[in-house]
Amino acid sequence: MTDRDYRILADRFEAETLDASGFSHLDHIGVACQMLQRYDFLDAARTYSRALRGIASKAGAPDKFNLTVTLAFLSLLSERMASTPHQTFGEFMEKNTDLMSRSLMGNWYSPDRLNSKNARTVFLMPDRCNA
Repeated sequence: MTDRDYRILADRFEAETLDASGFSHLDHIGVACQMLQRYDFLDAARTYSRALRGIASKAGAPDKFNLTVTLAFLSLLSERMASTPHQTFGEFMEKNTDLMSRSLMGNWYSPDRLNSKNARTVFLMPDRCNA
């Protein structure tokens, strides 16, 4: 599914030297997985969030950063990485194709809650049940 070296991309992401143009949803996932492998969850969340916020600001889109989406997605990735046997990132993604869906967070969050001003700066608990 991917032949990118996410270790290198994660280094550039963490240093905030990554150009946001051309940084795809799959790249976000690949870098997040690297962070979750490098650090314990709390350090990965802090490092990933800080860098993503900085990259969005440098790209002139500081309002694109959403703390709720970031932490919820990192939590989901961490759980999936722990419960999905895999040897490579490509294999992980083949077993978790739903991670590519931009509407995935809709399982737990209503659009109003997820797109609210508060969701950008405060982690909001889900308002939907994933039954």
